[in-house]
Amino acid sequence: MPVPVELPPIHSWHALLDAALAADLGPGDVTTRIVVAPDAIGHGVLEARQDLVVCGLAVAEAVFHAVDSALAMTTRFSDGDAVAAGTVIADVHGPLRGLLTGERTALNFLMRMCGVATLSRRYVEAVAGTGAEIVDTRKTLPGWRALDKYAVATGGATNHRVGLYDGILLKDNHIAIAGGVVPAVKSALAHAPAGLRVQVEVESEADAVAAVEAGADFLLLDNCTPAAMRAIVERLEGRALLEASGGIHLENVREVAEAGVGRISIGALTHSAPAADLALEIAAVEDPSGGDPAGRATT
Repeated sequence: MPVPVELPPIHSWHALLDAALAADLGPGDVTTRIVVAPDAIGHGVLEARQDLVVCGLAVAEAVFHAVDSALAMTTRFSDGDAVAAGTVIADVHGPLRGLLTGERTALNFLMRMCGVATLSRRYVEAVAGTGAEIVDTRKTLPGWRALDKYAVATGGATNHRVGLYDGILLKDNHIAIAGGVVPAVKSALAHAPAGLRVQVEVESEADAVAAVEAGADFLLLDNCTPAAMRAIVERLEGRALLEASGGIHLENVREVAEAGVGRISIGALTHSAPAADLALEIAAVEDPSGGDPAGRATT
């Protein structure tokens, strides 16, 4: 079971939550306002409609609390737990107007985050026992970087650099502008800030050898076949950490891992993860007004 991951601080994602609610609510939830009594209280359950890895419970709770502070959410599982279809993962109790108004936004966060965590777990399980790590990329949904990477880690995969500021990766365009692998590597190593490791993207055995001889000890093998990766692994004999990337999917990821690379980066974890199927169902309704469901006086 993956080690529990700490949710990013709320300041890193609360603006996203506010924007999501503003987009959905606009001037107000007209449907709920006209059919649900203002003092109606009820109990809803959040249910997994497929096998999934739970992720985003605290975010969903923050959504409901932002809509109505009287709403109380109780979780039955923790982020990172694997549950089967039909499992209730949390309960929400309180004013029904707030519950229904926050429903879609809370589910949108859960569907996205559970989807990323579930796909990440599938990749991690696919390479189990090989020694290779599954890592993510910067191909995250715009504005979702903190939550996407949290979901990846919740699924058991490893976060790569968060952004352009906390890691150095010489990609093909950097190398072309610098005039080749060797000058790019030498320049990067000479000027890298303390504590930042230099990774170099290569596409051939010759470039891999040249990069290592120039001083690199961290290579990204881009769009190489498993056979080519294996040849590079054997040629370098442990002199560099090797990460495979490009053209890798669930059907071939184990073959890539068995080629001997230490890491495998998968952009699909965050740019193509299917949304998980979850729903909120009202389990109990209390209407203390004793009147019309919309709160209108009866005659």
